[in-house]
Amino acid sequence: MSEHFKGRYEVEFKYRLSSRVQFLSRLKSMSPEIMLEDNLEHDRYFDLPAGELKGENKSVCIRNMQPSGIKLWIVKGPEADRCEAVDITDAEKACSMLQTMGFERVLEMKKIRSIYFLGEFHVTVDRLEGIGDFAELAIMTDDEHRLAGYRQQLLELAATLGLDSSQLETRSYRELQANSNSLSD
Repeated sequence: MSEHFKGRYEVEFKYRLSSRVQFLSRLKSMSPEIMLEDNLEHDRYFDLPAGELKGENKSVCIRNMQPSGIKLWIVKGPEADRCEAVDITDAEKACSMLQTMGFERVLEMKKIRSIYFLGEFHVTVDRLEGIGDFAELAIMTDDEHRLAGYRQQLLELAATLGLDSSQLETRSYRELQANSNSLSD
């Protein structure tokens, strides 16, 4: 896993893109390092039967990315900035292990994802079918004291990339997907 994704805390801002093409053009004019482009991410979220994790603002996700072959076990929460991920070799086995421990699969989500690095920050561009295009600007750290400074730097980066507060999306992809599913039921 890249050094960009190491740390217990993640400062992240997510923006709904009005034009994916314009955003990518502006981003690429800044000569980012490309980690991967147009990978299919398959996320499977798990919770205990009574929804205890959701109630505690926590989530457990097993992610499989293709064609990169990256497989991750991701835990977020309970604090908004708390996020830890670890590389795994067998996503199917990890899902089976969670189910054996009593967890239930509560959501599956697929997205097309590209990841770029601008200095110490990572910029993720996502397309979620039926939901839209998004850009996430983020950094991970183990230093809790740097979180406020990183928030400010990310807001400045967003402005440089042509993003503004009217595009800010505070709901997680999980929430957006759940809302989308309930609208289509």
